[in-house]
Amino acid sequence: MTIIIRTETEKDYGGIREVNIRAFGNREDEANLVDRIRKSKGFLPSLSLVAEEEGTIIGHLLISKAEVVGEGSVHEVLVLAPIAVEPSRQKQGIGGRLIEEGLSRCRQLDYDVLLLIGHPEYYPRFGFRPARPLGLELKQFPVPDEVFMGLELKEGGWSRVRGELKYPEAFL
Repeated sequence: MTIIIRTETEKDYGGIREVNIRAFGNREDEANLVDRIRKSKGFLPSLSLVAEEEGTIIGHLLISKAEVVGEGSVHEVLVLAPIAVEPSRQKQGIGGRLIEEGLSRCRQLDYDVLLLIGHPEYYPRFGFRPARPLGLELKQFPVPDEVFMGLELKEGGWSRVRGELKYPEAFL
């Protein structure tokens, strides 16, 4: 069976919602987050990806815009959240394929960094590293240093982006 990674379409919304609900223990929080991000000014349609197998959505990745506010500056950045894979299909590389395609697309855009809150055992394999030692802060959500991570998308990005990550209203 072939898995296709592609940009979501409107006909995928129901399947995306169901995958997010099942992947997060039958909670609707992440599915509702996806709905709110889609309606926000931070939504980038080309960065909402699905993993599809035989016409069924088995995974979803969403990357959207946020801001880092520093001393007298505001820098637009990207944030990854959420990523979901059908529970019966986890640990088979589907999430990794979604992330790799997402990173490829991010690098084609004009953003310096991609930030996330995630598992410190998983994301470093894609180049993510703790963001606080790189001059970034996150105060909206109380998270340990090791789960607030970032990835430089353009050379020199870390030197240009300093300050506090502000997730947009859709995340709150």
